[in-house]
Amino acid sequence: MKTKLIFSAVALSVLSGCATVPTADKAESTKLKQFAEPAEGMAGVYVYRDNSTVGAALKKDVYINGDCVGETAPGVFFYQQVSGNQEHTISTESEFSANDLTLYTEEGRNYFVQQYIKMGVFVGGAALEQVEEQTGKVEVTKTDLAIQGTCTSM
Repeated sequence: MKTKLIFSAVALSVLSGCATVPTADKAESTKLKQFAEPAEGMAGVYVYRDNSTVGAALKKDVYINGDCVGETAPGVFFYQQVSGNQEHTISTESEFSANDLTLYTEEGRNYFVQQYIKMGVFVGGAALEQVEEQTGKVEVTKTDLAIQGTCTSM
């Protein structure tokens, strides 16, 4: 009985933690939240994760066209410019394999992709969903710019 109680306490403390990742300075984050038009021939992609408590202890990798963008945690976003008028693959790690979102971008436009955590068999997985521009802008303003970094999966 005592062992079960100790195990439960340890499990609860691990599950109730909140993951964090390094964030950029406020000036850079604020600048990107102006949602300026991307450079000529390019499109902008914002990938964000809101402050949901679901999966708050999990960090999840994000890739664009197979290149690591970084790890997310609750309340962060990434911004990256990609070639316009092309199809791009945004990927995130999940429980057993990557989840991909194919996104056709037009030059001069910004696109918004929400990463969200979904329940899994053993651990929460992540999924991606393109959201409307206005919704994306509102949600990104509530988050902080994460520093691009090293991915641990794939």
